[in-house]
Amino acid sequence: MIPSVRALWIGVMEGPNASTSFSHGASCVNLQGVGGRRHLLIAAWRPSIIRHQEMPSGFSSAMPLTDRVQFETLLSDISAQLIAVGSDRLGETVRSALDAVRRFFRADRCALLSVSDDLEKVHVAHAAYADGIPQVPGDIDLGLLFPWLRERLVVDRKPVAIPRWADVPPEAALDRASAEAMPTRSTLAIPIEAGPARLHVILINTAREDREWPQEYVPRLRLLGEMLVNALERGRGLDRAHEQAARVAAAVHAAELGFAEWTPGTERPYLDGRLCDLLGIGADEVAKAPELWVARMQAGGRPAVAESRRQLLAGEIERASVEYRYDHPRRGLIWLRHSSRRVEGEPGQGARIIEAIEDVTEYKQALEDVQRLRERLERENVYLRQEAKRILGPERIVGRGPAIRRTLALAEQVATTDSTVLLLGETGTGKERIASHIHECSRRRDRPMIMVNCSAIPTPLMESELFGREKGAYTGALSKQVGRFELAHGSTLFIDEIGELPVEVQVKLLRVLENRTIERLGNPKPISVNVRIIAATHRDLAAAVRDGRFREDLYYRLNVFPISIPPLRERREDIPLLIQAFVEEIAATMGKRIDEVDSASVEALVAYEWPGNVRELRNVVERAMIMTTGPTLWIDAPQIDAGEAASRTDPTTAERTRILRVLHETGWRIRGPHGAAARLGLKPTTLESRIKKLRLTRPGTQAMKP
Repeated sequence: MIPSVRALWIGVMEGPNASTSFSHGASCVNLQGVGGRRHLLIAAWRPSIIRHQEMPSGFSSAMPLTDRVQFETLLSDISAQLIAVGSDRLGETVRSALDAVRRFFRADRCALLSVSDDLEKVHVAHAAYADGIPQVPGDIDLGLLFPWLRERLVVDRKPVAIPRWADVPPEAALDRASAEAMPTRSTLAIPIEAGPARLHVILINTAREDREWPQEYVPRLRLLGEMLVNALERGRGLDRAHEQAARVAAAVHAAELGFAEWTPGTERPYLDGRLCDLLGIGADEVAKAPELWVARMQAGGRPAVAESRRQLLAGEIERASVEYRYDHPRRGLIWLRHSSRRVEGEPGQGARIIEAIEDVTEYKQALEDVQRLRERLERENVYLRQEAKRILGPERIVGRGPAIRRTLALAEQVATTDSTVLLLGETGTGKERIASHIHECSRRRDRPMIMVNCSAIPTPLMESELFGREKGAYTGALSKQVGRFELAHGSTLFIDEIGELPVEVQVKLLRVLENRTIERLGNPKPISVNVRIIAATHRDLAAAVRDGRFREDLYYRLNVFPISIPPLRERREDIPLLIQAFVEEIAATMGKRIDEVDSASVEALVAYEWPGNVRELRNVVERAMIMTTGPTLWIDAPQIDAGEAASRTDPTTAERTRILRVLHETGWRIRGPHGAAARLGLKPTTLESRIKKLRLTRPGTQAMKP
């Protein structure tokens, strides 16, 4: 029959002569403590019988009472050390406690193991070793070396006592081999569950001898493990709090913020030193700092701050922000941003106000500078536009013929709306001039029309040009770029040569037309835009839709109000007027005087077919202006050979000439993005069929049979 400990009481008795009495069946040990206090450890027990078969496998019978009292004393000392130690020496104290336990049990190792959150890995967190015993590195996963032991500790959550590793069952063969390699002869392991902390294990083992482990120590070792784990968690929490406080202090220092606290019922508010420096309050003025602060506020700031404090204390609002001028004693008038927040107090206490004060003088000055520059830019923009109109005159469209009059009537009819316009016409017919005319007749004429030519922008850059990009959106995007849609907000966007728009960008343009929002590259946040679209092309978009080179849904979105611009050969009556207009414009630029234009030259120009339309006519006039030396201008019409003249009267010959010319320019390459089919706007198979039909041959080869 062995007496077992049932209860433990540790007390403190004041004074050297303090005494106490104990009832029958209890034992007391006096322990000399710190500061003259005498710590009393009382172990009370009741007689009971512990039979061998009632104890779990691996545990021995009870140890003598003196050993148990000594162990309780050890726990008391460790607890006192853990309470008093700082977080910087916590690891050292934990290792010292483990070493004390190791020495008490005359063991070779005593460790606190940490179990991973997924309960798969087990590592040594802290450990103490006897002299000559190899240490276990912290990066070794003991769960892999001792799977049988891990199963009982981590899964079953039961203590395990192994007097002899040689006697473990066959399923623990890997564990036995790992123990022999360490070396380890006997082991006591107890799982520790301490609140929300991860699972830990207290491990004691011997390397030189077998050992019976008394069961009575299991609950006390579990208590020791809980104390160690809680102390470590408390230390980690303190470290995190210190790190957070350091980060907050660094942020406050970087932001140059000052803090104040206002609590109802207190005599004076609290102002920190940084706020006093910010307000220009010296050390001899700290006592009257709140009064000086309020007195130096400009007239508009005092009532605003007072009202925000009243609303915060009354619970009407939770946050407030006020900006006001402050008369700094050394810097003069500065701007302060006064941010306040209501913070609830402890139960039974009222709320208080925490205030953060920031010097925003530079920010306000920058805003004022930006506003001044913006107003100046707007004034200069209006002035320059007025000067441009005065010097260059309004952009007028020359022509009196019925074809151009019909076109202008349609343009002016649609100009008063915000409908999308599609301008169709050959190259050089003046699509850009018609787009400008529509814009100048619209309600958006006060803002400049933004233009983009799809054929002049490389395909990889098309999306960023239209919709903009953020810095770092792709390799080489070193700065933020505002797209043409944002520039055209509130105005008109003229998209020239829209038939050259890549298919992948057509999808995004369609989304813009549907939703009136864009997204910059690298930023998914939508940006609303109010833009009127005028598109232009010299291609047959309907044929491009059939060939799959242009989206059908986008075509119908653009084809709301199509306007076909007549080629110059269909408005020959306007050629003399155009010649006169070009002569006056170029003469003013070159400083030449032209009194008349040779009538025969005009007749020849009227008879010419003008495949390059108005642009070609202007180039011919400019070339003649460069060559002339007198007041009369002779203009030579462009020369055309017989084959070209015939091609203009015979459609088949015209098609043959056009295809043959493109084939020569592309080196008879049909397929590919730079092949003849792409340039002609045809499918490769269609082009090959027409080559056979027209019996076109590459130099040095035979004709393809139809």
